[in-house]
Amino acid sequence: MTTWQKSSYCGEGDSCIHVAAAATGTVHLTESSDPTAAILSTTPTAFAALLRTTKRPADAETA
Repeated sequence: MTTWQKSSYCGEGDSCIHVAAAATGTVHLTESSDPTAAILSTTPTAFAALLRTTKRPADAETA
């Protein structure tokens, strides 16, 4: 069974991103309002890069 965690940035009733870690080490992402219930799977390294990028200030230079 997959245990999903809702984004802490999600407000009540908003469309939200949910994240789950699989036993294999894969990270799964889904979006709560997607009628197809599509699940994106990625590696922990790629997910960490996504988080770093989204947390970076908009005016920060890219490396």
